[in-house]
Amino acid sequence: MGWTITILVGALLLLLLIPGAIFLWIYIRDEKQNEHSVLRNFPVLGKVRYILEKIGPEMRQYLFHNDNESKPFSRLEYEQTMKSAKYKSRLIGFGSEREFERPGYYIANSLFPAQREELKIDNKQKVKTKIYKIDEDNLLRRKEHREEVEASPYLLHEEDVQIIGEHTCKKPFYVKGNVGQSAMSYGSLGDRAITALSKGLKLAGGTWMNTGEGGLSPHHLKGGADIICQIGPGLFGVRTKDGEFSWEEFKKKSEIKELKAFELKLAQGAKTRGGHVDGRKVTDEIAKIRQVEAGESIDSPNRFKQFSSREGMLDFIEQLRSVGGKPVGVKLVVGNIKELEELIAYIAKSGRSPDFFTIDGGEGGTGASYSELADAAGLPIYTALPLVDDLLRKYGVRDKVKVFASGKLLTPDKIAVALAMGADFVNIARGMMFSVGCIRAQVCHTNNCPVGVATTDPKLQKALIVEEKSFRVCNYILSLREGLYNLAAAAGITSPVHFSREHIVFKDERGNIEKQEKRAKMSS
Repeated sequence: MGWTITILVGALLLLLLIPGAIFLWIYIRDEKQNEHSVLRNFPVLGKVRYILEKIGPEMRQYLFHNDNESKPFSRLEYEQTMKSAKYKSRLIGFGSEREFERPGYYIANSLFPAQREELKIDNKQKVKTKIYKIDEDNLLRRKEHREEVEASPYLLHEEDVQIIGEHTCKKPFYVKGNVGQSAMSYGSLGDRAITALSKGLKLAGGTWMNTGEGGLSPHHLKGGADIICQIGPGLFGVRTKDGEFSWEEFKKKSEIKELKAFELKLAQGAKTRGGHVDGRKVTDEIAKIRQVEAGESIDSPNRFKQFSSREGMLDFIEQLRSVGGKPVGVKLVVGNIKELEELIAYIAKSGRSPDFFTIDGGEGGTGASYSELADAAGLPIYTALPLVDDLLRKYGVRDKVKVFASGKLLTPDKIAVALAMGADFVNIARGMMFSVGCIRAQVCHTNNCPVGVATTDPKLQKALIVEEKSFRVCNYILSLREGLYNLAAAAGITSPVHFSREHIVFKDERGNIEKQEKRAKMSS
C-alpha cells in the first residue's frame, strides 16, 4: 500500500513539475530572445498571436470569408469549377451570388436567342466519362458513387474549326474547341498531375495542353493529348548541357505527332522575367529533361539570348517554323503599348508574323514569383486583349495571327467575354489545377502541396489518383464548352466563334452601361 501511494504521489509531482518546467523554460527563452518584440514583453502568451497568424489563412478560407471574398479566387469560383469537374453540373437554385452592384461585363442577350437546333455543334461522337452522383448528404457524411455516362463533347462544327498556321506551315494545327490548358511545367506540377491532365484532355478532345517553359516530358505524352510545346529563355528541353539552343533536340521534338505547335515565352502575367523552380522540386528526371543539376533551384534568364529585337525574334520564328514545320507563336504580357504597336507595325510592313500571340493578363497565376511583379507588372487580360485585337486590325494583320488569352478565365461567362474581346482561344491553368484536386493552399512554391498537385514529392503525390482525376479534367472541359454554347445561344449567335464586342456590355459602379464596341472606338 505504501509503495502504491509513493508511486501515485511521484506521478502527480511529475505531472505538475514537467509542464511547469516546460512553461518556465519557454518563458525564459521568449524573454531573452531578440527577434520578436511581442514575446519579450509577453512571454508564452505572445505565442497565441503567432498561432493565429499560422492558422489564419485556413480560418478565413473556410469560416470567415463569404462566397465572393477570397483571393485570387473566391469560394464561389472554386466551387463552380469543382462541381463542373466532379458532377459535370453548373446548375444552381434560388439565384445568382454575383455582386451585381460592382462594375463588370455582361453578355448582351438577344431578344430572339438562337434555338438549340440552330446551334452549330459537333456532338456526333459521344465521350465516355465518369461523374459522381450523391446518394446521401448530411452533416456527418456524404455518400457518393461514380457512374459512367456518355456525354456530348460540344466540339466546334467543321465550318468553325480553327486553323493555326494555315498558310505558313507544312503541318497546321486544327483545333475543334476554344478552351485548353495553359502553360504548366513538369516540376511546377508533379508527374501525376501532368499525366491526369494529359489523359483528361485527350478524352475530351478538341483541346490542347501547354508544356510550360520546363519543356516536354514523358508525362505530357502519356494521355495522347495535343500539345503546344513552350520554349522559354532557359531553353529547357531544347538545349545543350552548356545552355545553348540545340537544333537537333528541337527537330526531335517537332517530329512527335502529339506536338502540334511551339510557343516562345517572352513573359507571363505573374512574372515578366525568367521563371523560378525551387531546388526541392528538381528531381533527377526533371534535371535530365531540363539539362540542369538535380536539387538546385532553377532561374531562367529574363529574355532570350537568341534575339533582342523584333527583327531578330521574327528571324528566329521563321527558322523554327522552317526546321519544325509546325506553327510557332509568342507568349507576351501587354505593358508598353508603344513597343507592342511597333512590333505589330513591323509585322505588317515585313509580311512576317508569328502564327499566334498568347496574351497573358497580369492577374495570371504562377508556381513561384515575386509579389512586386505579380502585383504591378502587366495589364489585366480584359484591358490587354482589346488593345492587341485593335492593333492587329489597325495594321491589317488580324487574319494572320490567332490570339490566345489567359488570366483567371475559368468559367464560361469569363471565357465568352474574352472571346468577344478578340480572343480565338482561351488558356486555363488554375481551373485545371482545381479539377485535379487543388484546394487553394497557396503553397505551390514550397513543394509541400497537401493534395499532391504542385509537388514532386512522391509521398504527397500519392494523394492524387490519376484515373479518377483524368475524368474530372474531361468533365470540366466539356462543361465549359457546353456553357459557351449556352451563352452563344443567349446572344443570338450559333457558335462561340462568333462572339464579338457587340455581344458584351460593360456596367460601371453607378449603373451606367456602354457597349464594348463603343468603348473600343473611344479608346482608339
